[in-house]
Amino acid sequence: MSVGKVWLVGAGPGDIGLFTLKGMEVLNRADVVVYDSLVGQGVLSKIPQGIKLINVGKRASHHTMPQEEINQVLVEEAKKGFRVVRLKGGDPFLFGRGGEELELLKEEGIPYEVVPGVTSPLAVPAYNGIPVTHRDFCSSLHIITGHKRAGEEYDIDFEALVRTKGTLVFLMGVTALEDIMQGLLKGGIFPDMPAAILEKGTTAGQKRVVATVSTLKEEAARHGIGTPAIIVVGKVCTLGEKFAWYESLPLSGWKVLVTRPRNLISKTAAKLREQGAEVLELPAIRTEPLEDKSLIREALEQLHTYQWLVFTSPTGAEVFFEEMGSFGKDIRALGSVKIAVIGEGTRKKLSDYRLIPDLMPEVYDGDSLGAALAEILDGTEKILIPRAEKGNENLVKLLLETGARVDDIPTYRTLYESSSLIDEKKELESGNIDCVVFTSASTVRGFVEGTGCDDYSGIRAACIGKQTRAAADAYGMQTFMAEKATIDSLISLVMEMKAGEKTE
Repeated sequence: MSVGKVWLVGAGPGDIGLFTLKGMEVLNRADVVVYDSLVGQGVLSKIPQGIKLINVGKRASHHTMPQEEINQVLVEEAKKGFRVVRLKGGDPFLFGRGGEELELLKEEGIPYEVVPGVTSPLAVPAYNGIPVTHRDFCSSLHIITGHKRAGEEYDIDFEALVRTKGTLVFLMGVTALEDIMQGLLKGGIFPDMPAAILEKGTTAGQKRVVATVSTLKEEAARHGIGTPAIIVVGKVCTLGEKFAWYESLPLSGWKVLVTRPRNLISKTAAKLREQGAEVLELPAIRTEPLEDKSLIREALEQLHTYQWLVFTSPTGAEVFFEEMGSFGKDIRALGSVKIAVIGEGTRKKLSDYRLIPDLMPEVYDGDSLGAALAEILDGTEKILIPRAEKGNENLVKLLLETGARVDDIPTYRTLYESSSLIDEKKELESGNIDCVVFTSASTVRGFVEGTGCDDYSGIRAACIGKQTRAAADAYGMQTFMAEKATIDSLISLVMEMKAGEKTE
């Protein structure tokens, strides 16, 4: 077997939007991902399914695997012929020990590449309105590790740092905040020099405390600052409140869990992120075409005998047209068949095939679709509904009551899934999730199946329609329903929930 290759990839400081395009491209082609604890959940949720995952930990004072073993793991997996991604928080070469990992790879003759990452000393102050350089205040930037071995003194020339008159950024220094501030004071810095500590930057948990070198320790304790956080020292810290921008976004400070099927999730997540939310993409369901295609094949053979073709989801439309193509037919086979769709999402999916529906109800649910179609039927029609195994039974009932013949054919099944990388139950029970977005009753059931919590009464659920809300109500969630069954309306609902404008 030929030797594989290793990519050292910087995952950035937390916000998935700061993960680089090249990093995503490499991640999508990986066979093995070796990741650490500082990789943001948004990036972890993008790791493709079905590949080998190796958690090596590495958070301050808590190392799941020693660095020497990590180096060896990269070599061993590459020698098996795998494409190995070493996914690291921030940038691989900024206190990320990437150089140590490359030494052994080079020695063993393993090919490698480095994909730089957006680093927290720049990104976290930026998200807090602090420019690390400004010509009115400083002309240099210095990044220092605040980590030291237990019982040892800092090997830092604080006097030299003070003489630079530049901005100082200390990483991994929260537990040694007092020692760092005392070192600077002994090095001759002015006690009233502005200083800031920035917790969980670029995420919904972002917190900023600005004080002075002499008071930062006390202020950080008063505000309950924890890890991970960075320390910034310099006059630029005074600009934080003036230039702050993240807090002004409608959904800043909110962490929203999105549960749509994996192939539909990204657009919803992107719209939420535009409004400032930290989005955790954890698909609660996935869909797969049924292996037994005999019924849909039979329907396709007599497609010309149907007067109406009804789609109740984008997935139903996608599976139908894929099957039609594999059966040797294209849209010309539809002839004069009219098409009804349940709502805007399904209408958009039809547009991929250059088709425009003949009917779409004002309210986007199965009951409304059935009622709207029943109104215009004369009872002689033959109707084909290719959809999920378990669909809205009332839709078929309403159509049959007109006298129409209905072929309700299952073409795909919905399966529940949960994340192997993120402990969803822990996130929920610890109160880290402000809102869960549901786009169907099946996503509610999949969410419950995947999380296995004892009590869902603390969950704020943003629901796209009546059936989705009813499913969430059944589990005792605090439910809110969008005005219209569209993604844009759902996003507006989440913003109203945060603003306190929506009540149950």
